[in-house]
Amino acid sequence: MATNLVINNIIKRSFSSSNVLSKHINSVTVIGSGLMGSGIAQVTAEAGYSVYLVDQNDSALNKAMKIIETSLTRSTKKKFNQEPDHAVRYIKDTMDRIVTSTQVDSGAEKADLIIEAIVENIQAKHDLFSKLDKISPKNTIFASNTSSLPISEIAQAVSRKDKFGGLHFFNPVPMMKLLEVIKTHETSDATFRTLLEYGLSIGKTTVECKDTPGFIVNRLLVPYMFEAVKMFERGDASFQDIDTAMKLGAGYPMGPFELMDYVGLDTTKFIVDGWKKRYPDDPTFQSSVIIDQLVAEGRLGRKSGEGFYNYKK
Repeated sequence: MATNLVINNIIKRSFSSSNVLSKHINSVTVIGSGLMGSGIAQVTAEAGYSVYLVDQNDSALNKAMKIIETSLTRSTKKKFNQEPDHAVRYIKDTMDRIVTSTQVDSGAEKADLIIEAIVENIQAKHDLFSKLDKISPKNTIFASNTSSLPISEIAQAVSRKDKFGGLHFFNPVPMMKLLEVIKTHETSDATFRTLLEYGLSIGKTTVECKDTPGFIVNRLLVPYMFEAVKMFERGDASFQDIDTAMKLGAGYPMGPFELMDYVGLDTTKFIVDGWKKRYPDDPTFQSSVIIDQLVAEGRLGRKSGEGFYNYKK
């Protein structure tokens, strides 16, 4: 018994943040088990919360759990490199806190917080939240992990708009420390405080933002990347030299073209196309002929093996 207590204390000291669990949240449901959803489920379970991870089929959920286990194995090797038994225990405890389900109902029935991380399609999100609004407890808080759609527009599908906010995580979730917490004009102060508490409790650095296009990071980052593309299209400089200039001159870890390849050119195009449609008079949100062409050719960046750069070598 004493040995187990010592081991548990070591594990908690090694991984938990200095913040305690949110006093308003015990159970968190994450809907969507892709890279973002699985990452959110992982860090939430690591913090000590009970997690329901929901997706449409068992194949997606099994893949997500393998991704989580691989991520935990990698991180615990660094933390417990001299204590492999502690690493095994930590992985098991974290994985045991995650329950998977293909049924939205089972994940929503007892959830204090539901985080949506499905496809960036407004109708799909409306359909999901409309259903969740009917079956979730009245006090359940809803949050979307969208990176490009307005939170207030997503929230139109529910009656509890005061309990709706944004939690924008960054990929890969277990490694990226930032969490943008978004408040609409209808999000209550109590809901917003709870979302901030949750973010701190899972070890993230939280920043507060209103429901503005792209929030903070993408609102600044995407126009920066498209301005770089305009320079290349005009022939002002090669994309390689633009990348080099921003890395060595501005101290950025990646140049804009490397970053677009990493994010995915289709994703970048989707964000700008959506903004352009919603804000047609804003000159900041303009599409790119080159990016449109690369996406049409299937050259999406790292994930396809080629974008601006060739990764097949």
